[in-house]
Formats: sequence, C-alpha cells, structure tokens
Amino acid sequence: MKIKDLFENWGITGLKVNVGFLEMDWQPQPEEQQAAWELYIELLTRIATQPLADEYGDETTALESVHDLFRVTRQLLREKGRKAETFSKVAIVILNQKIRPFTARWHKPSIEGAFGDPGKCRLFRNELRELQQTLRGYASLLAQVADVEDFQALDQGPLETL
Repeated sequence: MKIKDLFENWGITGLKVNVGFLEMDWQPQPEEQQAAWELYIELLTRIATQPLADEYGDETTALESVHDLFRVTRQLLREKGRKAETFSKVAIVILNQKIRPFTARWHKPSIEGAFGDPGKCRLFRNELRELQQTLRGYASLLAQVADVEDFQALDQGPLETL
C-alpha cells in the first residue's frame, strides 16, 4: 500500500509531506502493526475520537486528553524505535500537523480562563469536532495498518439493549 493512498482513503488531507514519502510502498512489519494497534486503542478510548455532547464533559479535560496523545505516541516511538520507522513517520506527521496546531491554539487560552466563557467553549468544541473527524480517519488508518477490524463501527447504528 502507498502511504498517500492510506491518507486519502481515510480523509486525512492538508498535510505538508515530502512527495517521496507519500509515494512509498508500505508493508507494515509486526512491530509497526503492534504500534498501530496500541495507538488505535488509545485513540478509540479518548475524546479525540468520541462525540462530546454540548451538555456533557469539560473542555479542559478534553484538551488534556487530546494533548496526552503526545505522551502516548512518544512512548510508542521510544519502545518500537527503528523497528517501526514508517509508522513513526506517519505518527509524527499526524502529531505535528494535525494535533499540535489544535493543542497549541488552545493551551494559552485554557490557562487564561477561556473555558469560563460559553462562546469560547462553543468555539473549542466546534474545533474539537473538526479534529475528531481527522482523528477518526487516522484511527481507521491505524486499524488497517494493524490488520484488525475497525471497531468504530461497533457503536454506530441502532442501539440494542443487552
């Protein structure tokens, strides 16, 4: 699979990446598949990909959860190291070009009390929804790399009471 196709298939656009990198064929190795699985699970269990209704949750906690993806990803990169080089390149691009602009934009306003202003909270949540869309695509990409079913479809559709 070509990396460019992975990004396009899952709606991850607007990246500034070396064209040679995008045209690379990638056959994920076991370490890359494991790293993709671990990051996939982190994404699926965070507000980064989960809906946050306006009447629920807390903006500061949501921002912290998204920001914590840096810690989680860095740990994976340290653990998998050179055995997951292509995975590392993809993860770093997503961190630096998709997640970092959001966290950087909201860090200072959050510590200055912006989340006490309902208008700022609405703006934050709108921007979070946009980021979530990208990160859902990223999660699907990771599921494909990990060679697992994309569990995001599990909680969609009609509800059944167990």
